[in-house]
Amino acid sequence: MERDAELEVLLELNGDVIVFENGMWARFVAARVDPDVRRPHGISYSLTLHSADGKRIFGIDNAHPVRTTRGPSGRGLVALDHIHRGPNTRPYRFVDAGTLLRDFWRIVGEYTGE
Repeated sequence: MERDAELEVLLELNGDVIVFENGMWARFVAARVDPDVRRPHGISYSLTLHSADGKRIFGIDNAHPVRTTRGPSGRGLVALDHIHRGPNTRPYRFVDAGTLLRDFWRIVGEYTGE
């Protein structure tokens, strides 16, 4: 079986915290889980960016389900993978670990300028 190098990178980041020059910091949580309906890709993850005072600014995770739509038609429709930006939460389409990392770093760069 061929190993997924980008998945291995994500899993190796588990528990890491990276502090940026401006005081913001990023935290990584990632672990293999048994694939199921909610996590078919077999990964539980939370990648977050925080302000210097610890407030979460942005994150991508699959820690809890979120509605895919608003209003009555959204009842019962949930996505596990999602993005937090401030108070807003929206579904995130998980493709693979490499895409997740690239998406995370691209958005982190918008906030940190790095």
